[in-house]
Amino acid sequence: MEAMRGWSFQIGRFFGVEVRIHAFFLLLLALAVGIGSLAGESAGRVLMLWAMLLFAVAVREVARSLAAAWYGLELRGILLLPTGGLMNYATLDATERAAAPAMQRRMAVVGPIASIGFGVLLAAIVYAAAPGVNLLERPWITPEHLLRALVWLNLLLGAVNLLPAFPLDGGRVFRGAATGADGKGARGTSGMGAGMGAGLGARGGAGLGSGTGWGTRWGAGLGQVIAVGLVLAGLVSGVMWLTIMGVFVLIGAHMENQGMLVQSDVDTVLMRDVMLTQFSTLSASDTLEDALQRAVHTLQDVFPVVRGGSLVGAVSRQNIVEALAADGNSYVQGVMTKSFQTALPGDSLVKTLRRIMGEHGAQLVPVMEGERIVGIITPQNLSQSMGLLNQSRRMRRVENP
Repeated sequence: MEAMRGWSFQIGRFFGVEVRIHAFFLLLLALAVGIGSLAGESAGRVLMLWAMLLFAVAVREVARSLAAAWYGLELRGILLLPTGGLMNYATLDATERAAAPAMQRRMAVVGPIASIGFGVLLAAIVYAAAPGVNLLERPWITPEHLLRALVWLNLLLGAVNLLPAFPLDGGRVFRGAATGADGKGARGTSGMGAGMGAGLGARGGAGLGSGTGWGTRWGAGLGQVIAVGLVLAGLVSGVMWLTIMGVFVLIGAHMENQGMLVQSDVDTVLMRDVMLTQFSTLSASDTLEDALQRAVHTLQDVFPVVRGGSLVGAVSRQNIVEALAADGNSYVQGVMTKSFQTALPGDSLVKTLRRIMGEHGAQLVPVMEGERIVGIITPQNLSQSMGLLNQSRRMRRVENP
């Protein structure tokens, strides 16, 4: 979603949901006007045909938005593409629920049903109001016959989205099934991407693990085959929209393939694989000057704060320095934060990243075994730890091909 968002611009906000349109829509308009002018088509009718496609996509996304509200999935934004739309959810809980295979299947049928149902309704209206219009005559989508084009744009939009290629609806369902077949479960890509941006930085994820399973690789190849098929179908039938959609699906399949490579590998990393096990703690009754002296002799940026062996908070080196400069010497308990989340050694890295992201600047995630702190995770240490883990796994693959 974030990669595609960079090629889009906002067209409005409706009921608190940001709606953006992808630049591919403008490319489609430019190509349509150019080809239409060569064929002697009216620029106004070409513009109307383009607006009909945008309208068909909007109808489908309204239906999907209503379905999301019905299932309790709060939306943050929708990115409109020539193939449909990508949803961005407002909360981590909504993102994770939307990524569940069962929810993906429910949401995936809404778009095609809405498009095909709306197309059938339009066909019935056209037959009733203008029985002389032959909706079956080819070409189905042409500026010369806008009523027929409006019907077939909706019908084809619904039918094409049933194909198992990302970013189509069928592709989202197939992605979850393929990832599940690899034994790794389905995860939400958007939450994952944001979490990686917050924790790992640019170096963190590429090339981790032992590679993807057969389902993911086969799914990526199938998406490319479908994309090429759409391009050829558009060229043969003269439906330029299918050609553009095929190109877009080809790009989307490539982007999704890269995202799945990162996601599948990171899902195999557990907290115990990257947590810091050599760390210092501070007592709530330590003075800030004592805490600063301890901070001088370690590279640790954030310290767990304990009282009587129990974890009660966390404090950063920066908090200590700022408090000393502002108010003089006092006690750690006066400046520590009590807002933190804990994790277990067997928790996945994805879960940890989402917690760090969800805290909007969380400085520390303690890793606990019962009441005992066995490790810590900070945003600062994740990039280095993941880089070293990456090197270690690559060397093991070379030794054991």
